[in-house]
Amino acid sequence: MSAIELSAEILALLFFTGMLAGMVDAIAGGGGLIALPALLATGMPPTQALATNKLQGSFGTFSSSLYFIRNNLIRLSELKFMIACTFVGAAMGTLIVQRISTQFLASVIPLLLIAIALYFLLSPTISDEHRTPRASPLLFSLTIGFGVGFYDGFFGPGAGSFFAIGFVGLLGFGLTRATAHTKILNLTSNLASLSFFIISGHVVWSIGLTMGLGQMIGARFGARLVVKRGVRLIRPMIVLVCILISTKLLLESHPALLDWIGL
Repeated sequence: MSAIELSAEILALLFFTGMLAGMVDAIAGGGGLIALPALLATGMPPTQALATNKLQGSFGTFSSSLYFIRNNLIRLSELKFMIACTFVGAAMGTLIVQRISTQFLASVIPLLLIAIALYFLLSPTISDEHRTPRASPLLFSLTIGFGVGFYDGFFGPGAGSFFAIGFVGLLGFGLTRATAHTKILNLTSNLASLSFFIISGHVVWSIGLTMGLGQMIGARFGARLVVKRGVRLIRPMIVLVCILISTKLLLESHPALLDWIGL
């Protein structure tokens, strides 16, 4: 469906959808849960929807990242190797996903996300206090940076939660600082994937830029809430997002569940 066919009212709705997705994504990740269904509802093919989602999502992660940098939660000079590993991983994942089915991941990832939700819900160590790291930044870059970057380019749902638990569990970051650093790596993987989608011509620019403007506004607001509210806001939001993504993936990979619950 061409963007020219969309009315001003639909474009306005997409703008506000992008704003809401940007706010949620800045706080806990998972903005794609809101944005992607809206893109598919316009009638565009799934590949175009995924490509356009990466475009509009990049605006949001850029906006929140910039806010966190200006509030001294991030030092880019310390993240150079993490960014490089994440970019390479995401680029490889984007290339490989075009040749391999994601059906297996759709079955496994919900279980991992449920485990992450339980960790953030039940762990008494989740706070804004910095703890002793369990891994070096180099090891983190080569494992979490590259691995989650690859996953984000290959499949994607819940990537922000995987980055966040890596920063908290391996580098000992407080949850607010972990959330800020997660946005930088999310932005990196988004840009890597977006580059290939642009080359392949799948991006619907008018819709992506409209939602992207909304994303920038929503993400800025969400980032401010992260700085002001910290762990009290982030912790329950991550748990909620993990549960929602898990539910969505389980229902998509096991359609019989819809019949079982009467939908």
